Amino acid sequence: MTLAAATNENLANISNTLIYSAMAVYTLAFFAYIAEWLLGSRSKVGRTAAALTATTGAKGPAVTVKKNGGTAVMERPQVVVRAAAGARDVPDGPGAHGGDEQGDMYGRIAISLTVLAFLVELAGVIARAASVQRAPWGNMYEFNITFSTVAVGVYLTLLALRKNVRWLGLFLITTVLLDLGIAVTVLYTASDQLVPALHSYWLYIHVSTAILCGAVFYVGAVATILYLFKDSYENKLVNGGEPGKFATSFLERLPASASLDKFSYRVNAAVFPLWTFTIIAGAIWAGDAWGRYWGWDPKETWAFITWVAYACYLHARATAGWKGRKAAYLALIAFGCWLFNYYGVNIFVSGKHSYAGV
Repeated sequence: MTLAAATNENLANISNTLIYSAMAVYTLAFFAYIAEWLLGSRSKVGRTAAALTATTGAKGPAVTVKKNGGTAVMERPQVVVRAAAGARDVPDGPGAHGGDEQGDMYGRIAISLTVLAFLVELAGVIARAASVQRAPWGNMYEFNITFSTVAVGVYLTLLALRKNVRWLGLFLITTVLLDLGIAVTVLYTASDQLVPALHSYWLYIHVSTAILCGAVFYVGAVATILYLFKDSYENKLVNGGEPGKFATSFLERLPASASLDKFSYRVNAAVFPLWTFTIIAGAIWAGDAWGRYWGWDPKETWAFITWVAYACYLHARATAGWKGRKAAYLALIAFGCWLFNYYGVNIFVSGKHSYAGV
């Protein structure tokens, strides 16, 4: 074995060690997020709403207060539990910690562990790139570890920008652990060089933007799923229903449905032009590698289907009759198309994009 080959093998082993170490730290972060949710008490907004609606629905009983040495009768205010046309939005919940100091402490610990795990995983991705002396995106294993790194990076960036997204942490880390678990057990591929068709600067342009788009689409999909649950919860309240204790404790700490809906729309709309560019860049790369820009290869076809699905979602948001839950279902269908484009096409369908194996 030559010195260069031995060095590359050592770097590959270092990369594997770092990825496993990142998984261990992510696991600690996962338990810290769990502790934050378990210790989080019911929000002040939720307790106030419960007290005011305990007797006569949306409007509670009158109360007697002291005023100027005498007494006065004051009516309880109307409790707004759902955003409506012309009305202000429902206040956002306090977050997973629910206003509990100990819960907030565990949440901060979880964020610190997430940052540490992100840095360790990023080092693992860089070591993998050094071991193969190219961008670490030549197969599904490399794509997976890079994708999870970018997804966590998007989350941490939003936190650094002081966006109210800490509620996303538990769901993100859960799927990151699943993603890495699949990568190291099912999709692992030893370090190897690329086939000639992939030796192009378009690899850095096309695949990097695809990874970033997927990470942002994932964040939008999680927000969309939580929106559907929160919207059902608010609907049940406004119709006089009584959600279960678990649903109440969990959902009232999330942002209002209007906030979740707005957040998912904004992230999907922001990244959609980049997904358009990703498809165009892939077509140009195909022209250089295979002598044709578009051939309806399964990967190309599903990338276009994903584009159409997200375009329909964004158009639906601009159409009065398709806002809210209908548009949310379209967003989830679009993300499902993206998932199938990556996992389904790569594993179950053969085509020109199958040369890298798993």
